[in-house]
Amino acid sequence: ICRAMGADAIIDRNAEGYRFWKDENTQDPKEWKRFGKRIRELTGGEDIDIVFEHPGRETFGASVFVTRKGGTITTCASTSGYMHEYDNRYLWMSLKRIIGSHFANYREAWEANRLIAKGKIHPTLSKVYSLEDTGQAAYDVHRNLHQGKVGVLCLAPEEGLGVRDHEKRAKHLDAINRFRNI
Repeated sequence: ICRAMGADAIIDRNAEGYRFWKDENTQDPKEWKRFGKRIRELTGGEDIDIVFEHPGRETFGASVFVTRKGGTITTCASTSGYMHEYDNRYLWMSLKRIIGSHFANYREAWEANRLIAKGKIHPTLSKVYSLEDTGQAAYDVHRNLHQGKVGVLCLAPEEGLGVRDHEKRAKHLDAINRFRNI
């Protein structure tokens, strides 16, 4: 998926066995260091300028650690938990900053909609639930059993009924569905 989106260097932290927590209450800085070393192997010795931190609790400490001195950690979600923990020495002593981001202002939202309408960017859902399965959707999100974004069909019996330009949708269907069945 990442390569399809243009990424050159990818680390699958699960496949490479990174465990940033020794147990539920104890982070593992040795794993942060191992992770940072792997990043530098892939980037020719460079640390990361900007980390877009989405998982939250599970990875936040590692994200603060691996960001370069003077770099930025942008948090935009907390899929694995919103109580983020990190070693503040790696933030303040290295002059890093954490910024929160919750999508966009009015102008940016307008521009995003324009780009979606032009087929330049694609609103993706990893799973769509029927109205009858709303409880399961809420449970899956609450328990972090989902990947990415989920949707619930409220006034439609099936997907695609609001599509006005079927030709454009067909052209971009692979991109729209890239996160399905992950």
